[in-house]
Order: sequence, then C-alpha cells, then structure tokens
Amino acid sequence: MHVKNLECAFCHREYEARRVYNVCAECGKPLLVRYDLKRISKILSRQTLYARRADLWRYRELLPVRREENIVSLGEGWTPLQHVKNLGAAVGVAELYVKDESLNPTQSFKARGMSVAVSMAKELGIQKLAAPSAGNAAGALAAYCARAGIPAYLFMPRDTPRANIIECEVTGAHVTLVDGLITDCGAEVARRKEDEGWFDVSTLKEPYRVEGKKTLGYELAEQSGWVLPDVIIYPTGGGTGLVGMWKAFDEMQELGWIGEKRPRMVSVQAAGCAPIVRAYDKGERFAEEVTNATTVASGLRVPKAIGDFLILDAIKESDGTAITVTDEELIAGARELARREGIFAAPEGGACVPALRKLIERGKVKPDERVVLFNTGSGIKYLDAFDDEVKARTPRQQKKSALGPALRP
Repeated sequence: MHVKNLECAFCHREYEARRVYNVCAECGKPLLVRYDLKRISKILSRQTLYARRADLWRYRELLPVRREENIVSLGEGWTPLQHVKNLGAAVGVAELYVKDESLNPTQSFKARGMSVAVSMAKELGIQKLAAPSAGNAAGALAAYCARAGIPAYLFMPRDTPRANIIECEVTGAHVTLVDGLITDCGAEVARRKEDEGWFDVSTLKEPYRVEGKKTLGYELAEQSGWVLPDVIIYPTGGGTGLVGMWKAFDEMQELGWIGEKRPRMVSVQAAGCAPIVRAYDKGERFAEEVTNATTVASGLRVPKAIGDFLILDAIKESDGTAITVTDEELIAGARELARREGIFAAPEGGACVPALRKLIERGKVKPDERVVLFNTGSGIKYLDAFDDEVKARTPRQQKKSALGPALRP
C-alpha cells in the first residue's frame, strides 16, 4: 500500500505499480520501486523496529509485497556486523567491521534479493521464473522457488562451482549448463523466455531483487546506531548490493533516520574482469563489456552489468573509488580473514582485504576511519578455488602449511 510507482533509473519514466515489468520500455534500463516515504514516516520509526522479527522483513513497510501470505522467507537478513579487531590490528584500522552475508539461507547475500523477487512473483501471479547465474543467485532462486512452489529455470556457466550446481539440482530447479560466461547464459534466457513462458529475474532486469538487497543498507545503519561508516568496501559483479544500499541511504534520509553524510563507496573487482574499474578510471558513466573475463571469484565474473551507471554514479557521488585485485590476492585475503577472524569468506569477500590494504597505501583510507568490508558469501561453496591454490604450492610450502604457518603482520 506504500508503493507509489516504479520509475526508470535512467530516463525517469514512471510505471504503474503492481504490474509485471522487466526493464524500462523506453530505454531498457532498470526500474526502481518508489515509496510514499512521507506516509511511511508517520507509522514507522527507528524505535518501532526494535521489537520486530530478526530478518529483512523487519522493514516490511519499505518492501513492495502487499499481502503477508505472499512473503516467501527462509529467515534471510539481519546478518552480523562483526568488529574484526585482529584483522584491524594487522592493517592498522581499529574500527574495522565485516558484514558477514555467509550466514544467510543458501549461504550468500543473494537470498535477500530472491526472497523479495519470488515473493513479488507469487503476489503478481507469475508462474515460472528463469535466471542466468554464476552460482549463488541460482542457489538462492532455486531455494525460494521451492519454498513458493514455483518452477525455476537456471542457466549457469559450465565451470560454475560444483556446490552451486548440486544445490540447485537438489532443490528441484531445472538446470542448464552453458559453455560461456554469465552473459551467454543471459542471452539464452532472453532468447527462450517468450516461448517458454518464463519471467526473467536477472540482476536489475526486474524491479524487486534490488529491494531485498537494499536491506543491507538499512541493517548497516541500524546495527551502527544510525551512524553510517566512513567507507564501505564492496565486491562488485552485477552490483545490486551497492546500488541497493545507495537507494536505502536516500530513503532513510527522507524518513529522517539519518543525515546527509554518506560513506565513500568502493567497488572491488577482479583484475581479470573489471568493467566498473575501467570505466571509473576513464571517467565514463557506462562500462564497456569485458571480453574473455576470467577469475576464480565466480560472482565477480560479470563482463557487463546493466546497472553499471548506477554503480558508477554512487561511487562518484560519494567520492569513492574502484579498485582491482588479482585472484592470488583475493584468495590470500579470504585465507587471512579466516585465520584471523574465523570467517571463511567467499573469494569475493576475500577480495576486500587486499583492496583495503591498497587503499591504505594510497591514502584513500585513514587509520582513524570506520570501515566496513562486505563478505557476500561462504567459502564452503568455493572449495575448488582454495584447493587449487593448495595444489599450486611446492611440497615444502604444503608441509609448512600443514604445520600451521605463522600469520604475517
């Protein structure tokens, strides 16, 4: 009842709410949900949240689902914001935190977006859902579709981590493996969706996944006493988490929950697939597609993001930056986070650690600032990436590892 309309993020054309849409019919860019925030502010305050359920649906009035019975939930959201003192001491930042999304259902932040997207599909009477995925989004869509009783059709690169593929098969999804990248999978969904009767829930090609992801911003503010951090370091593939948080900050300001101050948004990408970083370095608003994209962090292997301009706008408006790390660095970062803090991060989350070190070296992050790193998923789904790194070591290195190597400052 609090949704006003949908609005194109680029050309600002408005669309009537509660209809089925993918992208803007005028320009093909993402649609975003707009709320009657003045009305919401009269019935919802920061104080009223305290006694609510400990999942993302605590922000019920700020999400698009109208009827309670249409909510499809597995307990997603309200993940911990960990003060990582050991890692902070190692890098020289005392106020260092990790928002650990690995504790979501299906073990990644993708659960947030898929909970809201599948709930809206149920509410709008959509019968079949399809999506391309590099792994975790597929696992989340499969699980929430199983919960809702809606068939899921998933297209994944053939070299997707095996754990993701098995997860989707076990939860009853129709899985097709594609020789290529996630962009090739997306092309296959687009080619077949009309004939097959699928609704495409690709990243930012429907309006509701980003609504689930924006709850990252609400939680971060609430868990921080409504004072946002100085810097957010975010591993970026399709970028819905970063885009969603930026949307949440604007909504919270209009609600009167926070002020104008924003964190500096830092986009981290793998050196083998860095379209956002390249565009940022060139001062461009749109990113060119990367050819022959490679990285062991499958969630970062997104050669072209439909929301590229939204990511780059947030970086620019926040006086943030974009940075690359190598595969070797991001795996080492995940290992360090695990050894120092007990958080077995996905390679994407691990990428934030070397990114932080580079930012400190370049003077982009100061020791007295409050910094939040995002771990978007669990390392348990990427065992091959870590195992391959072990295999690449010399026998002497393997022996030292088995004895428990000392941590380097």
